[in-house]
Amino acid sequence: MQSTHNWAENLNKTFKGYDYYKSSTNPQFYSKVIDDELTITLTWTDDIFGASSTLEGESLAKAQLSSSYKIKDLGEAKLILEMYIIRNASGNITLSQQAYCKQMIKYFNMGGCVPISTPLSLGITLLCDDCPDVVRTSSRKRFPMHLNTQSKISKHTIE
Repeated sequence: MQSTHNWAENLNKTFKGYDYYKSSTNPQFYSKVIDDELTITLTWTDDIFGASSTLEGESLAKAQLSSSYKIKDLGEAKLILEMYIIRNASGNITLSQQAYCKQMIKYFNMGGCVPISTPLSLGITLLCDDCPDVVRTSSRKRFPMHLNTQSKISKHTIE
């Protein structure tokens, strides 16, 4: 258990050294905001999942981690937390839990169940503009930009 603590402490020092902010609610989540650029990372053991609002931010994050650790770039992430990451031509990102739902249906032997309708229409898109003003205002103050269409979400592992 001590080596796990040492690894987390070492990684925390590395991210702090590159001016990342450690989330108070999720100790594996780090973020960095420079002007209109947002870069985030999420760490699970020795896997790092990252995203940036610009390609420059992504390159900088990779270069900084490479200078501290031997990393292997696994390319664009396709799956995170049992959710598929789907990108369309315009750069929008959708998270799908279809595979996970199918696993749960099979696990609980519910394959023969009959689907029923829900209050929301199929394929509905929820937008920030649909949120109450209080939520919209507080979110935009903390994160004044969104991921642009040129950015990519990538996954790395530290070897």
